Amino acid sequence: MKLKSWLSGVAWPFRAKSGGFTVVDLQNALIAGPEVKSGVAVNWTTALQVSTVFACLRVLAEGIAQVPLKLMVSADGRVRQPAKDHPLYFLLHRKPNDWMTSFELREMMVLHAGLTGNAYCFVSRVGGRIAELIPLQPGDVTVKVADDWSRTYVVRSRNGTSQTFPADAIWHLRGPSWNGVLGADVLKLAREAVGLSIATEAHHARQHANGAKPGGMLSVEGALTDAQHKQLRKWIDDEYRGVDNDGKTMIVDRNAKWTGISLSGVDAQHLETRRFQIEEVCRFFRVMPIMVGLSDKAATYASAEQMFLAHVVHTLTPWYERIEQSIDAFLLTDADRRAGHYAKFIVAGLLRGALKDTAEYIYRLVGIGVLTRNEGRDALDKNPIDGLDEPLTPVNLGGLDNQGGGNAST
Repeated sequence: MKLKSWLSGVAWPFRAKSGGFTVVDLQNALIAGPEVKSGVAVNWTTALQVSTVFACLRVLAEGIAQVPLKLMVSADGRVRQPAKDHPLYFLLHRKPNDWMTSFELREMMVLHAGLTGNAYCFVSRVGGRIAELIPLQPGDVTVKVADDWSRTYVVRSRNGTSQTFPADAIWHLRGPSWNGVLGADVLKLAREAVGLSIATEAHHARQHANGAKPGGMLSVEGALTDAQHKQLRKWIDDEYRGVDNDGKTMIVDRNAKWTGISLSGVDAQHLETRRFQIEEVCRFFRVMPIMVGLSDKAATYASAEQMFLAHVVHTLTPWYERIEQSIDAFLLTDADRRAGHYAKFIVAGLLRGALKDTAEYIYRLVGIGVLTRNEGRDALDKNPIDGLDEPLTPVNLGGLDNQGGGNAST
């Protein structure tokens, strides 16, 4: 069996059979989790059904995938340009394999790393050069560490067979790590918070199954036989229970009286709990609640631009840096690094609004001679221009040569 054919069973555990994949297939592909204190099972399947979890993962994954990723080269440490002749450039920027785009691969890897702490790709090489990056499911990979700290990766195929690969055959992207080998499993750490979110949502859903009305007591004159009691309960369930029957007027005989049980205070607390759980889950993913649709009245940003800048700086930038350094360390060779190759997310497109403030800041520093014009260009990730390496001297300041024409005077 060819290696790529064997790996295809790993890369696509949800591949449809002749009759389509089933719920059992999906459950078998995901890792089951134990019940938490709230009494629900928390695993990949149930966690992704929590809107806050899925929204946080989308914020991270799409925030990384939408930014162009390029392989750059800077031989002298100053002039930088895209390394279009390097085989890794096309894989990172456009098409990492036969069936995925760069956007899709990065989106998938951040979904995996964001939820489980780890993302894996098989590095397919032809003649020593990287030809493809094939994603693997985190649950199918086991990392083994020898006494000398060398690593091997045991990958399980869908047919149940396993194969061991050396470390240089697997691109392993880790999230925050406690031991330096595996990223921390966010779902395991957040299982109580996620479990409470599942439980409160299920409780609210069950209320709607009863017509979104709290329970109550129906009393009638005279004693009811067991058969009459069952018949009355069945009649109420059939005629008045459920969302479709909400609002219907109940008509009964025998001087029946309905005594409702008010739960308005409990309902208010329930909604507050659900709001708190959104914030709690967001904390685990380090995503601002406003980015998943929760209005944050306590936030005091001068503008939406500043709020988004805070999101980029505190939420996305650590992931940009993590992925860039991972590529540099595990996909580039020593010769590549010596030649000045490095991975770079082109984040400027996300910060067009904030760049107005940046441009004004650089303009002022260049104007008073703190930065040269080429240093200002470097701050904007622009190449230097000949003749712009000398600091400017304002006419009201002295002490520096003014463009080679002596000191400026006031």
